[in-house]
Amino acid sequence: MTTTSERVSQSLAQQASQRVSQSVFDGSRLRVVLLVDVYDGAQQQFLEAYEQLCAQVASVPGHVSDQLCQSIENPSQWLITSEWESAPPFLTWVNSEEHVRMVEPLHSCVRDTRSLRFHVVRETGGPAADTGPGERRLQTSPRIGDGLIRHALTFTVKPGSEETVARILADYVSPEPRVDDTTRLCRTSLFMHGNRVVRAIEVRGDLLAALRHVARQPAVRAVEEAINPYLEQDRDLDDPESARVFFTRAALPAVHHVTTGRKGPDAVRHALYYPAREGQGMRLAELLARQDEAAADDPRGPVLRSTIFQRDDIVVRLVDVSGGLDSDPGPVLGLTDRAHAAELTALLDGEALGVDGAALNADAATRLLTVSRMELVTDRRAPDA
Repeated sequence: MTTTSERVSQSLAQQASQRVSQSVFDGSRLRVVLLVDVYDGAQQQFLEAYEQLCAQVASVPGHVSDQLCQSIENPSQWLITSEWESAPPFLTWVNSEEHVRMVEPLHSCVRDTRSLRFHVVRETGGPAADTGPGERRLQTSPRIGDGLIRHALTFTVKPGSEETVARILADYVSPEPRVDDTTRLCRTSLFMHGNRVVRAIEVRGDLLAALRHVARQPAVRAVEEAINPYLEQDRDLDDPESARVFFTRAALPAVHHVTTGRKGPDAVRHALYYPAREGQGMRLAELLARQDEAAADDPRGPVLRSTIFQRDDIVVRLVDVSGGLDSDPGPVLGLTDRAHAAELTALLDGEALGVDGAALNADAATRLLTVSRMELVTDRRAPDA
């Protein structure tokens, strides 16, 4: 028989699952699936490159195992699966410069790749979901999402070019939102903080198909070509390898999203930039995720939705706020008490924000809002999105 406390816990878990559409911080095991299309005749070269990569990744913290499979119907199709203790160590590795260097030998023999990441929810004959601390865990309950995939890109432009770049990025023709029968572009939000650009997109359907659709649009290509001279990292869009490396480094994955389920007719989208101290980006993102989860329980709170993007020591938080941002910045920033403020400011790179830690601690919410707020360049929603 189910007890009252168990029913309450199940109810709270269900409410939380209805709020959260994506999170990497639940501690459950991660299964990564990589679909690979190898050039004809390059199978042996691919196998040798994989063996080299396999030997290197075996020493990466959090890696458990991997498996290489070849299609019985088409020898050019391969499948690589790997298991990780949880998502954060995998994301730390896959978004690192070390990973960029590791996979270089694969690209000369691979036509196309597709990466999929899954938390393990159930397992036949596997460990129980309530395993103790330090043991591998299953995801305790499935989440209920909102059907949207969130992704972002970030890059820097040469100092002094910020106004020019902002004008170029704001002045473009929006691509056709319909990608195919199952994929649609829903929203593109573009912000700047100093010389850093962040472009966040929301897609319903297949993210990879949507990104390729956007890249093929002549108007988008013209904008990308126009900002090329101002980029701090050189790229040649006519060189597939140059473009691949640029966009690999620019990728800013969403690591957490929470929504209250409340509607706000006056909701306004803002972006906040949280540069972390070296090696503290994932920890900072997890702290913000915990605070967003707690804030979602407040029925009168100003934040309707929040998405946290993180790569290395770059953390960006996209928030949809009901009402003004300045009237009560504490809840918007996730700083609900002194302890939260102290923990957050200890992880921030004050120098990157142009302020020292003492100044942040003195009046954390107001000062952090001032220095972390990103400037809106454009925010476009597809009709009926």
